[in-house]
Order: sequence, then structure tokens, then C-alpha cells
Amino acid sequence: MSDEKKTGRERAEEWWQTSIMEMRPGLIRLRGYEIQDLIGRVSFPAMIWLMLRGELPSEDQAALLGIALGAAVDHGPQAPSIAIARMAATCGVGINNAMASAINVLGDVHGGAGEQALSFYGDIAAAMDGGTPLAQAVKTRLDRFFAEEKGYVPGLGHRFHPVDPRAPRLIELTREFAARGVVGGRFADIAGAIEAEVAARKGKTIPLNIDGATAVIYGELGFPPALTRGLFVLSRSVGILAHAWEQSQQSDRNKGPLPREWLWAYTGAPARPFPNDTE
Repeated sequence: MSDEKKTGRERAEEWWQTSIMEMRPGLIRLRGYEIQDLIGRVSFPAMIWLMLRGELPSEDQAALLGIALGAAVDHGPQAPSIAIARMAATCGVGINNAMASAINVLGDVHGGAGEQALSFYGDIAAAMDGGTPLAQAVKTRLDRFFAEEKGYVPGLGHRFHPVDPRAPRLIELTREFAARGVVGGRFADIAGAIEAEVAARKGKTIPLNIDGATAVIYGELGFPPALTRGLFVLSRSVGILAHAWEQSQQSDRNKGPLPREWLWAYTGAPARPFPNDTE
């Protein structure tokens, strides 16, 4: 039917189109499933999968997704997002404002490394699909990275932990799920090969971190890189909520990033008189 022949209501109803949710008085369907049929039968990770992917996952797929989400919930107030949530709470804002303030800083540097890592893995996987062996695909991608790109190889190293205690366990569990046929294990192999090749080039091991390890799981489960960042935000929101709530129960007011007896380093002009001031 042409737009000219549609009624005003039909046009209004088509203004937003979605395959995710259907709702009218007395009815809620998510991806075609009645909400009452999902409640009590579908876990939160499975609900995330359904909303993003359109189909229900297997129990094992939901379990592995839940493992990745649970691993990255918090890293303490030294993480900018957590510190910001706590500072915002001392300013008297609501818990939603404190959470929003924190989530808004989860960008390319703080929160985006998982997306970058999965994109990196994906480049290697694509080369392997074209017939390049794993080791050579990793070498070629790293050659390009060191020649053209700046910064750190995504998914490796941690500014605080010599070995990120979360990463080895996540890879171990990924390989357990791969051994049962839940996932293929390809991205775990890619991450391991990257770690080994970087160690060979630098003469020391730079271990996989939480971003690289969760990217392995999200890749194994078939999530595209861009969603990896969103999944990290969902995960870290748990820690943000906990810290914002805890801080809101304390008496601190206007708590800044440093104790008030410690001031910042001033690097501007020295003290000077106002122009034409004779005194």
C-alpha cells in the first residue's frame, strides 16, 4: 500500500518498526514469546541473548555468556567508571544519575578494548578462512599492527596486574565448553597464538587480559565486535550500581578524586599583577 493510501494510524504505527517486542494492552511478547512464558524459565543471560539474537540460546550457550558477563562486573574505585559513580553519588544525585555518569566514560580506552580485541581476532579468522594457517595469519596481522597502528595490542597486558587473574580462568572454561562442542575454540586458539607471537617478538610474555578473554568468549558465541562493548557495559553496570549504592549510604559530600589535603600540580603562569595595577 502506498503512503498516500495509508491512514494516519497506520502511518503512526509504522513510524517505529521493531522485530524485538510486540506490546498492546494485556499483551507483551519478546521476539514472539509471551513474557509470562519466559518469566521464571529464562535466565538473565539467556534473555540478553534472546533480545540481541532473536532466538533462545541453549543452556550451555547462556551459561558461557553468563560467565563472561560475571567476570567483568567490577575492578574497584581505581577504575574511572567506578570512581565516577562514587563521586557522583557524593554530589547528591540519584542512583540512576550516578550510573549514567559512570557508563558515559566507557569509551575506546576504558571499556572498548574488548571490541578492539574481537575485531583483531576477526581479522585473523578471516585470513584463516582464506586458507592462511593460524601462525602466519597472526604474524601478518601483527606486522600490520606494529607498522600502521599505535598503542597496545588489544586484549593483552594490564596496567595493574602482572597476570590478570580473570583471563586464564575464562580461557580454561572456554576450552572446557569447546571440548563439549558448545563452541568451536577457534577464538581461544587465536588469542593464544597472539600472546605467543607477541612474547616471541618482545622477549617477554604480555598476558591476555579481561578484555581479550571476554572477547574470546563473545567471539566463540558469535557476537559481532560492536556488541562486545555493549555487553561490557551491561557487565560493568553491576559494579557501578553496587558502588553507587554503597557510596550513597555513606556521609561523604562532594568527594573529589583526591583527598582534599592533596592538591593538583599547577603548571600555569606564576603569580602576576593585574595590568596597570600600581600596587
